Amino acid sequence: MPESAPNQPEAKETMHPRNQHRLGYDFKALMRATPALRPFVTVNKYDNQTINFANPEAVKMLNKALLKHHYQVAKWDIPEDYLCPPIPGRADYIHYVADLLATSNGGVVRKGKKVRVLDIGVGANCVYPIIGVQEYGWGFVGIDIDEAAIESAQKIIDSNDQLKNAVELRLQKHRADIFVFAIKPGEVFDLTICNPPFHASIKEAAEGSRRKWNNLGLQKAKGKEEPLLNFGGQNTELWYPGGEASFLKVMATQSTRFAKQCLWFTSLVSKKENLRVLYNALQKAGAKEVQTINMSQGQKASRIMAWTFFTPEEQQQWVKKS
Repeated sequence: MPESAPNQPEAKETMHPRNQHRLGYDFKALMRATPALRPFVTVNKYDNQTINFANPEAVKMLNKALLKHHYQVAKWDIPEDYLCPPIPGRADYIHYVADLLATSNGGVVRKGKKVRVLDIGVGANCVYPIIGVQEYGWGFVGIDIDEAAIESAQKIIDSNDQLKNAVELRLQKHRADIFVFAIKPGEVFDLTICNPPFHASIKEAAEGSRRKWNNLGLQKAKGKEEPLLNFGGQNTELWYPGGEASFLKVMATQSTRFAKQCLWFTSLVSKKENLRVLYNALQKAGAKEVQTINMSQGQKASRIMAWTFFTPEEQQQWVKKS
């Protein structure tokens, strides 16, 4: 992460205006909330407090502090080597899709449990539901193909009262499917969200990890056959046969089966060239409206692709009935 000039925010002004992290990390407040973060905090050459973002333990402790300080989740943990996501970027996604839902509601952001969200690949960290529940009071269903990830996320939910009646988890036993078997007959969702795996194979995922490790100027972790990333990640989190493009095409195709059960389908698209892949698939699928939402966290650019099978008038009727 680039270091900031003295007394300046961490170049995150491009984040969503409602994102609590847009002015960077307040380490003094975070250490008060989570004293265990203190040993990981150092001062950089610009006299700003920071952590070593190449240290998985430091990143995990930072996440614990962020979730406690900003989202009142006092008990959060993940198993070793599972994805430890950047909280500010996850928050950006939630705020931008909140704006997306508002377009069908006269520009007013929708709040409360009546807004139902399906998180495809909730992971061991359960971060998207945490942010969505705490910021907007939405109700979530999180699915994952990894049983250990579901168990971890369930522990987080059971350990924090505000999540217990707001988040339901389901194990997706059919690994080739995304929406099929995840959405029950007659069940409706206002929104689906997803952070798809972006590598095409285990080998490609390992090579990506190796490049990142080399860029950080670090050596292979002792006793590990492959280099670790500071954010971790299991195979199911990092790769899918055919990579992100294949996953997105399956998602587009399967979404047609639930065209009248979901108001908006959305997914992160990490590789810009895959926007065209998904757009072409959605044209074939008959989507009525497709949007690309650009996001930026400092120097990192990303985007959300959103699509619906409802006309604007039908979208408004959906909201009125909900």
